[in-house]
Amino acid sequence: MVERAEPFGVDLGRPHHVALVAPRDGHGLGDRVALVLGRAVVDRCGDREVLVARKDRTVVVVVPGGPVAGFAGSREQTVGTVLHEDLQRLGVTDPCRVAAGRAFSGAYGVARSYEEAQEALTFADRLGLDGDVVQARDLLVYRVLGRDHGAIVDLVRDVLVPLEQVRGGPTVLLGTLLAYFEAGEVATEAARRLHVSVRTVTYRLARVAELTGYRVSVPQERFSLQAAVLGARLVDWPRTSLPAQPQGCCKVVKRAAELGV
Repeated sequence: MVERAEPFGVDLGRPHHVALVAPRDGHGLGDRVALVLGRAVVDRCGDREVLVARKDRTVVVVVPGGPVAGFAGSREQTVGTVLHEDLQRLGVTDPCRVAAGRAFSGAYGVARSYEEAQEALTFADRLGLDGDVVQARDLLVYRVLGRDHGAIVDLVRDVLVPLEQVRGGPTVLLGTLLAYFEAGEVATEAARRLHVSVRTVTYRLARVAELTGYRVSVPQERFSLQAAVLGARLVDWPRTSLPAQPQGCCKVVKRAAELGV
């Protein structure tokens, strides 16, 4: 595969980024988006080592990793941000989001970067992220959580399901936890984001501790709460019900109870 790619100007032995440009309105992107991106990428990188093509409802962009003009800047100036800036500069008005995978070497590296970009798009949609650019490297913690769906469900069930005891459901307390963590664990900032008083935030956090046994003031317990909150967003709980516990587990628990354990 590497040998066959070289005559087309693509050295698969080098690292490559894969970025995906996807529509934000549920519709596919027009041919003009692929055409504009193709011209912009060639202007930056030349006509070798690059590929722009349509796939399903997205536009796929493959560019070299490493010191390539326009794509090797600071953390703020990344492949994703550059492509998005090019779309805006060239007058593309289609609402779209750019997701970029990390750079990897080899043919399998291209596939891996593409997979990361796809996952980044999925997580951005599922988590309700507002940004028009998502970087796979910024979502690695979600990839770790997402690798074991069963473990996420167990974590959410064991840590957060007790919040269902609150009248009206767990949504308010869950939202308070999310705002608190996103505010850097500063109650005043969380209160500002939630448009409530600081006293309301501290009361809700105390209520969480009362129901779950996990306190945000204790590092280990705070980590469990934050991981569970992230997991809840990934599995779309509480809007989506958690799957039932396996019958085998229920039998084990029942048998243990019979034995007095």
